[in-house]
Amino acid sequence: MQSFPYIITISSEKGGVGKTTLATNLAIYLKAMREDLPVTIFSFDNHFTVDRMFELKGQRLAGNVHDMLMGAQANQVVQTGQYGVGYIPSSTELGDINERFKGPMTLTRMLAESGISGIVIIDTRPDLNILTQNALYAADRVLIPVKDMPSLENCRNIFSLFEQRGIDKKSLALIPCLIDERIKFEGVFKDQKTLLRAFAANRGYRCLDTYISKSPKVESLNTNPDGKIYPILTHARGTDVHGQFAEISREILNCYDATPESRACLYYTWLSEKEGKKKESYLARLEGLAERCLICGALLSEQPEGRGFYYETSDRSARGFLHSACFTDMLCATLYGMTSDSRTFDAARLVIADKAGKSVSLLAAKDGNRPEMLDYRQFNTSGEQIFQKDIDLAGFSEGDLEGNNGKLYLLLNESLTGYEGRLRSDAWLAVHPVDPSDPDAVLHEDRYRAVQNVQRQISAAIL
Repeated sequence: MQSFPYIITISSEKGGVGKTTLATNLAIYLKAMREDLPVTIFSFDNHFTVDRMFELKGQRLAGNVHDMLMGAQANQVVQTGQYGVGYIPSSTELGDINERFKGPMTLTRMLAESGISGIVIIDTRPDLNILTQNALYAADRVLIPVKDMPSLENCRNIFSLFEQRGIDKKSLALIPCLIDERIKFEGVFKDQKTLLRAFAANRGYRCLDTYISKSPKVESLNTNPDGKIYPILTHARGTDVHGQFAEISREILNCYDATPESRACLYYTWLSEKEGKKKESYLARLEGLAERCLICGALLSEQPEGRGFYYETSDRSARGFLHSACFTDMLCATLYGMTSDSRTFDAARLVIADKAGKSVSLLAAKDGNRPEMLDYRQFNTSGEQIFQKDIDLAGFSEGDLEGNNGKLYLLLNESLTGYEGRLRSDAWLAVHPVDPSDPDAVLHEDRYRAVQNVQRQISAAIL
């Protein structure tokens, strides 16, 4: 059975708000409260706090965050660390993955297909780069630590991202952090947390019911003579922060239990349905193909090798594959009057084959369906015309298949012929080069979309 993670992203553009402390200690509390629940954490920041908190001495690593982002299966690089928390080791080499992460849902897909279950916590950098954006879009819950007005003001950028993408902002929640209980104000807003919540509510932001206090004891857990990082759960008992983390963790677990399908699960379902529709469309395109090469007449099921061109009429009434040799020989004879008996045929054939393999050929009735003339053109893959020639079709309507145009007439007769043996004026034929080692790939969604795009440009060019 496919496993899908429930994802919590910790994000803030402001540094020093307690983001990593929140991420790492939340992971420990969640695991302690529910031992059978897998909890995994990783960070896009390069301070290696996650590693220092969870790595076991002498542990042999199978990979890191960079490996995962470059395509390694996420559940293969997760290490079982201290306190039973799984972690993916950090990396300083994340600058080269931006090209891979142009899409906003790339990380969502990776985690949906990762095989990781339970809760995944993502600690992000203090900016909104493409990795942070991916982590935000993947999240079932986004916790945004705020400690002062500048960090509160920065929240608007995260909310704006969600508005631009049309994503429900219910997953976003602010949490007042590093609140100094000694600071008091006169009037309605008596302390920091009350003030921050009031300003947040005025901007339409939701806050968690609890908050995290500033604590010298907690600060000493990260900076001490031992050079270690100690967890709040075991080394800050009796502090307010200890109870506050317990309260936050209970709220997270309640939300986790109340979520029947995580965002990763929903995305995977949508992706599967989309892939299913692509497969159905591909099979439908396969069904309408001609069984033979229209030039040599051979059954393609018996002679599948050498299919180097895909043809399709503008109205899709005729579609199929042509052998490369057949189409190249046809062009040699039709365009240049050259056959295998010609003295320079072999050398010319190589040049013609190379040009045809890099361009799209168009065959259409000449202006006003002049009965004895064909308009032949070649376009590059961007839809720009690079060659044009009028071809005399003398004898075509009478069914004369002799002479240099014999192979051309066979192709036209099965694809563009209308009443009285003449070319139809309402359609044209496009012949596209394909990979002979995998010609059917041209009918896959992405490549077929490219074919259609070129044909639209060709249509606009000849009108």
